[in-house]
Amino acid sequence: MNKFEIQLSGSGGQGVILAAIILADAAIKQGLNAVQTQSYGPEARGGASKAEVIISKEEIYFPKVTKANILLALTQNSYDKYIANLDKDGILIVDDHIETDGDIPGKVYILPILNNANKKFETRMVANIISIGAIYALLGEKVINKDIMINTIAERVPPVTVEKNIAAFKEGIKLIEGIYD
Repeated sequence: MNKFEIQLSGSGGQGVILAAIILADAAIKQGLNAVQTQSYGPEARGGASKAEVIISKEEIYFPKVTKANILLALTQNSYDKYIANLDKDGILIVDDHIETDGDIPGKVYILPILNNANKKFETRMVANIISIGAIYALLGEKVINKDIMINTIAERVPPVTVEKNIAAFKEGIKLIEGIYD
């Protein structure tokens, strides 16, 4: 595929905007075209939050996602609000506490993102980076080089959290590969 339209959603404070920035930045470093947009409610924490990334080999003429190839929903509210944006052949990634409709077209990944952030990293603050790992695993090495992803994460997160965030990225990859430990 020459173009990926990715929509990340959750609540304020879950880091979906930073996740989108990291994905777009890594794509640009890979030599691809990328655009990132975001919107969030007036609440700094807890309000609705959405970020979009378009990654393409070709020029991008419209900066907003029209139909998401990949939709990430970390909250029930974000799932309910944005599921209609998923392309009929798209990929849905949801946290395992979300109740989904049984009639979702495309592929669905129900993953313990928030639970693993809490249990394995003792903070929900890395749920966004676990999500990036899952999205990366679906995009694949052919789209963005793994070292570029890791370096971009390291550049964008606080220095004292780099190791934890890189481990969280790798955790997201494991979740897509079905490796639970």
